[in-house]
Amino acid sequence: MKIDLTETNSSKINAAMVQARRDIGTPAIGMVLTLVIVTDEENAYDALKSANDASHEHPSRIVVVIKRVSRSPRSRQGARLDAEIRVGADSGSGETVVLRLHGELVDHAQSVVLPLLLPDAPVVVWWPEGAPADLAGDPLGALGQRRITDTYSSENPTGALGARAEAYAPGDTDLSWTRITPWRSMLAAALDQQALKVDSATVEGEGENPSCELLAMWLADRLQVPVKRTPSAGPGLTAVRLETKDGAIVLDRADGALATLCMPGQPDRAVALKRRDTAELLAEELRRLDPDNTYEASLKFGVDRLNPAAPTPAEAPAKAEPAKPAPKPAKKAAAK
Repeated sequence: MKIDLTETNSSKINAAMVQARRDIGTPAIGMVLTLVIVTDEENAYDALKSANDASHEHPSRIVVVIKRVSRSPRSRQGARLDAEIRVGADSGSGETVVLRLHGELVDHAQSVVLPLLLPDAPVVVWWPEGAPADLAGDPLGALGQRRITDTYSSENPTGALGARAEAYAPGDTDLSWTRITPWRSMLAAALDQQALKVDSATVEGEGENPSCELLAMWLADRLQVPVKRTPSAGPGLTAVRLETKDGAIVLDRADGALATLCMPGQPDRAVALKRRDTAELLAEELRRLDPDNTYEASLKFGVDRLNPAAPTPAEAPAKAEPAKPAPKPAKKAAAK
C-alpha cells in the first residue's frame, strides 16, 4: 500500500501509518530498528532497494530523508514537507516513509525524523554518499547509535579516510570496511593454521580504493610489520601477500569472484571470495550495533604510515660536489 501526503507534518504521517497497518492487517510489532537514510533524489532509489533487501533479515522502519535544496532564496523561505508511505509488500519486511524536505525545513530535518522513530528500538543512520565530515556531530547522525557511510563514493576516498579518523566517534563505521570482512577472516584463518611470524606484507588492489587501504592498515596495526600498498587494475582488492621465513602466504583474487590461497607446505586451494552488493554489506552492519574497536584501531593507524614518502630535496643528504680540476698553467711566450 502506498499513501502520498503533500504539505504534511510528522503527526499526520504517524496517523497515516497506523491507519495503513490497520487496513492491511499488519501490526507494528516485529520491527527491530529504525534505519534513517540520508540521500538525494538521484541515489534514493538504489539506496531504498538495498535497504528493502536488507530488511528481510532485519525488519525495520525505513525513513528516507531527501533534502530538496533550491538555489532560489524565495523558494528556501517556504518550509514544506511531502511524504510517501509504503506499508506491506511495497516496503520489504517493514514499513517505509520517504520524506521530501523543502525550504527552511532542510536545515531542521532531525525535528521531522525524531517523531517517526520506533520507540525503544535502536536507530541506524546511513549516508550512501555525501556524508558529513563529523558523523556524530551531525543533527541526524546524533539520533543514531550506529552511523554508516561509504568512503568509496567520495571524490577523494583516501582523504575521506583521514577525515573519518579525525572525527571518529564510537558507532561510526564504513561499508568500505565491511567489504573486507571475508578477506580478514580468510587471512586470520590462514595464520592460525600456519602459526608463522609475518615479516612484511603487500596489499594489491585498485588505486584510490579505501577497502585496500583499510586492509593494509589492519594488517600493519595487528601484525606490527611494514605493509606495502601496490596498485593494480582491479577489480577491487586483487591480492594479499604475507612474507614469512618459510615462504609467502598469498591470497590472490584476479576475477572478483574466486580466489586462490597459497600457503607454504600445502597445495593451493580455491576459495569463494566474491564481491558483495550493497544490500549484503548493509545487512552485515545491522547484525551488530556495538562500537567496532578493530575498525577504530585500523582507521586511526593512518594511510600515510603504509608507504612512507620519499625524503624531500631539503631532507635528502647533500651530495659532495666533485673537486674542480686545477687550472692549467698559462703557456709562456716563445723566446724570440
